[in-house]
Amino acid sequence: MSGRLGKLALRWYNYLVFAFLLAPLVVIVLSSLTRTDYIVFPPKGITLRWYLEIFKHEEFLQSFALSAFVATLASLVSVALGTPVAIATARHRFPGREFFNTLFLSPLMLPSVVLGVALLQYYSRLGIASSPYSLVLGHLILTVPYVVRLVSASLAGMDPSVERAAAGLGASPWQVFWRVTLPIIKSGVIAGGAFAFVISFDDLTVALFIVSTDMVTLPVRIFTYMQYQYDPLITSVSTAMIGLAAVAMFVIERVLGLGKLFQTEGGGLGHGA
Repeated sequence: MSGRLGKLALRWYNYLVFAFLLAPLVVIVLSSLTRTDYIVFPPKGITLRWYLEIFKHEEFLQSFALSAFVATLASLVSVALGTPVAIATARHRFPGREFFNTLFLSPLMLPSVVLGVALLQYYSRLGIASSPYSLVLGHLILTVPYVVRLVSASLAGMDPSVERAAAGLGASPWQVFWRVTLPIIKSGVIAGGAFAFVISFDDLTVALFIVSTDMVTLPVRIFTYMQYQYDPLITSVSTAMIGLAAVAMFVIERVLGLGKLFQTEGGGLGHGA
């Protein structure tokens, strides 16, 4: 009886935690439907007017395109850089291994403001102009550690003897990676790329120091817009971002089975995080 009550209490506790985490999203979504010219909750009337207003503001559409381009490029480069690093540090023993492992994970321990200021000074000294590619370079510092961590979690649940068996049968190192290692750690690579995309797309702090007047990402655009306006256009843009992220994660889960990573390798991911 006590065990059943304990399970019931744990279930309702989980429900309360989820409700607490989702409540701000519900407020944003409902606030975007109000008929008033200011943000209010609960909404006064229901309308899609503010969603149509997005298409009348070209600056938001341009910022969305820029953020999508930067996030896509940052996620692809992060996977290309982070996957070999994870394999090297997880599979091989070499001098300085712990140093490199700590180096690639160190950005997770630094405040984003510190990274933003450091990048601003670094770019200024090198004379690097503000561009989408300089923004990608800055975001790589934030995104590569997530790829390294998630791919390492996938490798932790993989039997190295499978790779040795493939090599013993005459497969080259590239064939071992492409036909044996990559299919097994696919969920970690996909999860790392997805995390890299979301982190890059939603980044405000680092981008705030790197963007220019003619190159503004969507989070920075929202931030600057709220300094002078307080209408539901902001909540409609935020709701669109939430919807796109939710759809992307749903498609990835249905098509590629991303949830398996957290079911089978969740212990490796959580350890040391």
